[in-house]
Amino acid sequence: MTPPRVDAVAEDFLLLVEVLPEGLRAVVGALAPSEVLEVVLDLGRVPEARLVDRVVRLREAPVGMEDLRQVMARVGTPGEDNRAGIERTLHRVSAIRNRRGQVVGLTLRVGRAVFGTIDMVKDLIGSGRNLLLLGRPGVGKTTKLREVARVLADDLGKRVMVVDTSNEIGGDGDVPHPGIGGARRMQVSRPDRQHDVMIEAVENHMPEVIIVDEIGTSAEASAARTIAERGVQLVATAHGNTLENLVLNPTLSDLVGGVQTVTLSDDEARRRRTQKTVSERKSPPTFDIVVEMVGRDEVRVHGDTAAAVDRLLAGKDVGGERRRQDAESGRVEVEPARQVAVAAEGRTAPSTGVEPTGQAPESVSASGGTSESVVPFPEPPDELPAPSPEPRTPEPASAEPPPKQTRFSSRFVDEPLEEGPAPAAGPTRIYPHGVGRELLQRVLREIPAEVRLVSRLESADLVVTLRSNANDPRMRRVVAKTGARVESVKRSSSAELRRMLKGFFNVLEGVDAEEVREAVAEAEAAVQRVLREGVLVELSPHQPRVRKLQHRLVSRYRLEAVSHGSEPSRHLVIYPLGAEIDAALAEETEGGA
Repeated sequence: MTPPRVDAVAEDFLLLVEVLPEGLRAVVGALAPSEVLEVVLDLGRVPEARLVDRVVRLREAPVGMEDLRQVMARVGTPGEDNRAGIERTLHRVSAIRNRRGQVVGLTLRVGRAVFGTIDMVKDLIGSGRNLLLLGRPGVGKTTKLREVARVLADDLGKRVMVVDTSNEIGGDGDVPHPGIGGARRMQVSRPDRQHDVMIEAVENHMPEVIIVDEIGTSAEASAARTIAERGVQLVATAHGNTLENLVLNPTLSDLVGGVQTVTLSDDEARRRRTQKTVSERKSPPTFDIVVEMVGRDEVRVHGDTAAAVDRLLAGKDVGGERRRQDAESGRVEVEPARQVAVAAEGRTAPSTGVEPTGQAPESVSASGGTSESVVPFPEPPDELPAPSPEPRTPEPASAEPPPKQTRFSSRFVDEPLEEGPAPAAGPTRIYPHGVGRELLQRVLREIPAEVRLVSRLESADLVVTLRSNANDPRMRRVVAKTGARVESVKRSSSAELRRMLKGFFNVLEGVDAEEVREAVAEAEAAVQRVLREGVLVELSPHQPRVRKLQHRLVSRYRLEAVSHGSEPSRHLVIYPLGAEIDAALAEETEGGA
């Protein structure tokens, strides 16, 4: 779609001028249409036109009740949100009432469809991830949201549904403004029904993208999370200057994961070098990306909302990628996010090699080494026994409170591959069998592993299926030939899929990455020695979560491992095949796991 003509923009502006009182039309009409933001008429005060860089007094005589009546007669009765519009335009008229319900003030906001306003974030829009535009009133959030709807519908060919509460995105009247392109629009009868209409849009009209302006209540925040969990891309706006404003807003903090207070054990507090009571993120954010609108031509992009919130709660620099657009040439300048190191007990954790989508490479920061660590287990050599399908994990659950989690963006590609057996190295190829593909895509973006969705069962390394479909004869025949692993979940929900995938990819939380790597390397070397020499091997002491990970590795080779000793010297002993370990197991059962 080509940008609107200059004369068309001027004609649209004149429609707003025509609803003004007689004495103000000529004065406002003489102003540059591109400079006017709004016209303010307050009873008993001088009328003003607010421009981009100044305020213009329209006349010296104050506004009278007759002036307000003239405007109201031309725009109609405002709705319950005290807003009215002008048919087939984007202009908005907002009323101020006294205690008796009479209109005593009007704000005539100039609405315009500006093409090219999302060039700074266009790469984020097409990523399929949920995006939140955050900014103060008047900074241009709705203008950008309108352009987002047009680009997604016309340029990217997606099914887009706009939930237009006050007709500000698609304009007043039953026919939407051309500014939203081919996107469809659902009007909202009352502002308090916005959350209901958001859910209705998903259930009734099969959209790929939902556009919502001004999420402002807990019900709307809850509806946004529900939509995100259903695999629909969500693009919305909210009021606030920075990400910190959103985190501290009790009504909207759930949009970025929420905040909870956690009491740490003495050891954990000492390890983190913090107080025993700390604030942590409560859940995964609804919006994967948060864009702070610093100005009309400048934004700050947080490409990994979870990591940014974790840094904020840990008292560290939030970071973010700054992007500026030159008003003359339209050229976008990108200032990459400052590199933030992950420190734990005086050591710097190695990089995960994962780059968040939509921003420059940035190592993900977490509080005191509470980041997730990925330890890929190598496949057993050909001469070793086949791994057991069910790893033995006798370690008890830790009594400590769960540590904070940090979400990562995975190197994720959704495209078909060539047929044939899986390669020995490279991304893990996943086939969803009876599981929602879009939901699996969303969860995979949270797992720090190289993965790829495939469209054929024969090409998969891993088949994700429902428990009710786990014994499907065709699937079992195929995996028997290809050697793919089958993992099942009870229901197709993001929580179940996330738990299963973290177990499959060995995502270990709350442990320094270097310690995990050392423990895994030690266990692998010990397994090789036990299989080669037939002797038992003792491992070094580790905390319970690391020992459980070592147990899992040992079980893959059908060897037995028993924990010996007491904390903090408790460690694993690996026994060779056929070894007499009944006495050792009995001894440890008496002493407790």
